[in-house]
Amino acid sequence: MTTGAPISWQKSSFSAQGNNCIELACPKPEGPVHFRESEDPEIVLTTTPDRLRSLLAIVRSEAAAR
Repeated sequence: MTTGAPISWQKSSFSAQGNNCIELACPKPEGPVHFRESEDPEIVLTTTPDRLRSLLAIVRSEAAAR
């Protein structure tokens, strides 16, 4: 991913110190939100805060149903 300014990536607090986690970055409060897998940091997906919020709600509801 090429940008004009460096992006500050954050790892999940549930991740161990290894490289098997999802990292998020949101350069501006209004978005966009970038995320990547730490094992392959060159592949970056980008979405909006609202869409990421919806995805997380679905994941949480699926996890709660188990």
